[in-house]
Amino acid sequence: MEEQVERDSMDFDVVIVGAGPSGLSAAARLMQQAGEAGQELTVCVVEKGSEVGAHILSGAVFEPRALQELFPDWKERGAPLTTPATRDEVYLLKDAEKGQKLPNALVPPSMHNTGGQNHGGESTRYVISAGNLCRWLAEQAEGLGVEIFPGFAAQETIVEDGVVKGIIVGDMGVGADGQPKDGHMPGMELRAKYTLFAEGARGHLGKRLIERFELDAGKDPQHYGIGLKELWDIPAEQHEPGLVLHGSGWPLDKHTHGGWFLYHAEDQQVVVGLIMDLSYQNPWLSPFDEFQRMKHHPVLAKHLEGGKRVAYGARAIAKGGLNCLPKMTFPGGLLIGCDAGTLNFAKIKGLHTAMKSGLVAAESVFEALGEGDEGGQELTSFTEKWEASWAHAELEASASFGPAIHKYGTFLGGAYNFADQLLGGRLPNLHDTTPDHATLKPAAECEKIDYPKPDGKLSFDKPSSVFLSNTNHEEDQPCHLKLTDPDLPIRDNLPKYAEPAQRYCPVGVYEVIEDDAGNPRFQINFQNCVHCKTCDIKDPAQNITWVAPEGGGGPNYPNM
Repeated sequence: MEEQVERDSMDFDVVIVGAGPSGLSAAARLMQQAGEAGQELTVCVVEKGSEVGAHILSGAVFEPRALQELFPDWKERGAPLTTPATRDEVYLLKDAEKGQKLPNALVPPSMHNTGGQNHGGESTRYVISAGNLCRWLAEQAEGLGVEIFPGFAAQETIVEDGVVKGIIVGDMGVGADGQPKDGHMPGMELRAKYTLFAEGARGHLGKRLIERFELDAGKDPQHYGIGLKELWDIPAEQHEPGLVLHGSGWPLDKHTHGGWFLYHAEDQQVVVGLIMDLSYQNPWLSPFDEFQRMKHHPVLAKHLEGGKRVAYGARAIAKGGLNCLPKMTFPGGLLIGCDAGTLNFAKIKGLHTAMKSGLVAAESVFEALGEGDEGGQELTSFTEKWEASWAHAELEASASFGPAIHKYGTFLGGAYNFADQLLGGRLPNLHDTTPDHATLKPAAECEKIDYPKPDGKLSFDKPSSVFLSNTNHEEDQPCHLKLTDPDLPIRDNLPKYAEPAQRYCPVGVYEVIEDDAGNPRFQINFQNCVHCKTCDIKDPAQNITWVAPEGGGGPNYPNM
């Protein structure tokens, strides 16, 4: 029988898991409403990163529509939106040397970032650091009375009689053998009338809640991409603040969908990245190496040459859209932001819709509490408010975006989406019911990819990239990457798929090495993990489960 751990407990009106855009927006809006109504309210946000923003990674060109609703005076408050998007360029890369710039008339309306429609008094979009936006949102939330606890990882959900009652924060100071070390601290129970889960894409608690409450019943399986990003310092003469580039094509083949971005931010910095669908088929493919060779294309290289790479990171993206969006309510709580999958991939934007889901959540929760609700109810009012929101309307208008590309390919799927947007979403709604982990073909049926060696100027190896992510985990702690069957990687995945974890992981966590007898062995270097969740999504046997490690571990991204 498992030993019962004695835990301290704290009670709040609302507990929020994750200090990202949706969680912080919900926290701030809750306290705004409490202030306006003259009511006492206790709101707590837990964040597994060592600080707010440490685990936040996004492109990002930001549409401030939800921010305008939350803080109409955000400019006066000093929000870190200082670089308006000034010019758009979209390219189709034909091969390693040639690229075709697309005329604006052929670019889908959702991809335009300048001269857009006025939304809530603010039409300008901005090249931003999502991490810095979250740091600023946290300051605003704390100023309103929200308690934020960085360095504490929500490890378990408290469910009693079918109702979510809060979370348990992970223990601190547990050795790799599972035994307490000196300074061991059992994790606390944080109990709440309502708990909001805002962990980001493939949140480990959100994943369990979806399964437990069957929130995805009748929905398409969620689809994901992996986003890889670097931050570069570049020479002043190459810098054009606000220049926004997007593109697709090379180096991805016709069975592999995705696209790249390159944005000129502030302070002579450029952000460059690749978003690749995790529905790819070839197990020899390495998203990291596709990204590295992509930067050598002349269209991108001219922006980076002579510069210095200063940061690297990777994160999964929930990109399935409306057809994959689970039910977001359950007794005692809500699933919001990318934990549910509110990103609008037709725009390659999710910050504004995540924030809006947080605002709607806050209004629904406060309305219930204001009526004397003691918690534990299923907030059906959230569903009504969410489905009436502009964020839901955006997802509705682009519901076929991902399925069209998966079904018809990048070019024809793009044409379908272009026509659908021009016709106001009147084309048939398409679906993709094959989960990403089920798309790999056997290695013997696929062409092995010979990636060029990095040159150390534009392209780099995984070890130097992990170093730039500032990733750290205490070595003497339990591995947070759990194998249901420890023998499966070598027994099944190696002969059939050449064990693809070696390649789909963007930081070299997984290796197949030889033991002393010359036999293959599956090694997990969990210290390298940047919490991207790709392994949890793409493993063909769904044998790998990502759980939160000790709080404060993982990457420490700067202004990513």
